[in-house]
Amino acid sequence: MIVNRDQDFNSSLLALNLETGMLLWETPRPGITGGFGTPILWRNGGADEVVMPGSVRLKGYDLGTGVERWMVEGVASFVCTTPVLGDNQLYFAAWSQGKADSSFPTDWPSFLKQNDKNGDGKILRSEFDPVEWDYMRGLDQDRDGEISEADLAAIMKTAAKAANSLIAVRPGGTGDISRTHVAWTYDRGLPYVPSPLYYEGRIYLIKDGGMLSSIDAKSGKPFYTQERLDAGGGYYASPVAADGRIYVVSVPGKLTVVRAGGEAPQILHQAEFGERIFATPALVGDKIYLRTQTRLYALGESSRP
Repeated sequence: MIVNRDQDFNSSLLALNLETGMLLWETPRPGITGGFGTPILWRNGGADEVVMPGSVRLKGYDLGTGVERWMVEGVASFVCTTPVLGDNQLYFAAWSQGKADSSFPTDWPSFLKQNDKNGDGKILRSEFDPVEWDYMRGLDQDRDGEISEADLAAIMKTAAKAANSLIAVRPGGTGDISRTHVAWTYDRGLPYVPSPLYYEGRIYLIKDGGMLSSIDAKSGKPFYTQERLDAGGGYYASPVAADGRIYVVSVPGKLTVVRAGGEAPQILHQAEFGERIFATPALVGDKIYLRTQTRLYALGESSRP
């Protein structure tokens, strides 16, 4: 069992014996703060690896020992997504606030003006509702309940090393492979929370606002970019695919089914579920299981007489 322990302090990756629970290895991840990516396994050049994204870096570790084998530097500064595999390559896409395609204010006067709700020259936890603070707390570097100018400066220092991008990584590299084994990069239509989807030779990305992109997995050339699906709002669920169809689900609860391939997304069906959806649909046999805020749906042909 592989466990990601990326957190505010003392981040690490560890492996446990599934039968006994005994620790097999634990590898520190210095410089990595909290994130939401999931480790994956990659058979890379004859070696079994654990691949784990983190703050600014994507890394590969030996599955048996936990020793770091390679690193790509210059990915997003805050990671919610998970890498995917296809066409003998690894793909990783992530976006975070603080770069050119973000409305996030990066200078202290603008940041203070936007968030100092009571005008006292400080940005306190009490000035945010719980949902807002759940996101903003990542900026409070010293965890004193206040976002200071020094906190913002530290975040911007990390962000300066980062790049919001989709990258394709070729197998076989060791050490710093940022310049040697990145086959291509793409910087538009990037997701914040949903992971990319590899399907039938393409990478699909769904972005907040209901904007879908499709990129050739071998060359990195787009078939289409940021095409609106008439299903706005945030997106947390990752896209999934089956039987020539791409399924994407918005946080407000709208399911969109798109035909795979083509030079533009062809919408086959849309359905409103009337409540929030954060979970990625699960594909099992001929059924799609979809968990909304209060219900679990099994979608497919009914077996009832």
